[in-house]
Amino acid sequence: MKLTPFNEIHKKLGAKMVEFAGFEMPIQYPNGIIHEHLLVRKSVGVFDVSHMGEFVIKGKDALALVQKLITNDATKLNIGEILYTAMHRNGMGIVDDLLVYRLEENKYLLVVNGANIDKDWAWCVESNTGYDCELINESDETMLLAVQGPNSLNTLQKLTDLNLSEIEYYNFKLGKLAGIDMIISRTGYTGELGFELYLKGSKADAENLWNKLMEAGKEFEIEAVGLASRDTLRLEKGFCLYGNDIDETTNAYEAGLGWTVKLAKGDFNGSDYLKQVKEEGPKRRLVGFVVEAEKFIPRHGYLISKDGNEIGNVTSGNLSPSLNKPIGLGYVKGEFKAPGTKIEIEARGKKFIAEVIKLPFL
Repeated sequence: MKLTPFNEIHKKLGAKMVEFAGFEMPIQYPNGIIHEHLLVRKSVGVFDVSHMGEFVIKGKDALALVQKLITNDATKLNIGEILYTAMHRNGMGIVDDLLVYRLEENKYLLVVNGANIDKDWAWCVESNTGYDCELINESDETMLLAVQGPNSLNTLQKLTDLNLSEIEYYNFKLGKLAGIDMIISRTGYTGELGFELYLKGSKADAENLWNKLMEAGKEFEIEAVGLASRDTLRLEKGFCLYGNDIDETTNAYEAGLGWTVKLAKGDFNGSDYLKQVKEEGPKRRLVGFVVEAEKFIPRHGYLISKDGNEIGNVTSGNLSPSLNKPIGLGYVKGEFKAPGTKIEIEARGKKFIAEVIKLPFL
């Protein structure tokens, strides 16, 4: 397994470490998932997400290649802006969901899911035919921390001369924080005020940054938080998780990501297929639901039924620490997507009543 530069810090803090995306990563710390989740909702927590992938595309035709790769329209990006989008196979499903950063006039950064780095890189290289630009995989040399929660700005502002309150959602600035050059990005996977910090450097730089973050956030009771709480936080906001809610068997329209598809921009990978899906209408839809039974947790793969007939399956589910209710995401046949629809989740030979709701949960 690969190790992030923060690995020893996690172990000293007593983190439970697991294999994730080829890395040894902290799933939770001694205070537990619910504590970490509520800490991010109420104050501030720090996630090590250095397992994520980072690809740079630069050169004369950088924009043209980005446009071919993604479903969204990168021509709308100014320098310092970020775009959420997906990459689609030709005639198939979603290769990955990702962020696109416009760094310079002809230079872009693609941030992809850690479990998909090798696959995504191969797809980008395969797509780079006839373009005058360079592709660089900077995943192994890039560190990434997500500082999330209502007090994230107050914490980070102590460590930089940049006015972080001026950075709008899905925008970024280049500058120094804790004396280290980095990308300071107003993004995150929790639905809270938060920032993601991209930097390169030594293990000593990583430890220095970590220690300064903890000191700056001490008055806000800042703590390290793990990937398990990251999952419950994103679920409450209805954010898709690649490998659970979206993959190469799903398309953007049925996953509720049709807003990221800009067919008017012209041909791109998967455009013909997506045009057909839009014209015909998706046959199933990803919906959110709340389970009536208080102690039942819907799990990935559980069947969803209606009046005894199978209509879909659960993709994500857990107990919402904020709502103290079991919640989940799942695909159902199109006619059952409306909020208020009663459905049944099948598990252990029983059926648990749930209700489709409008996302997000929180």
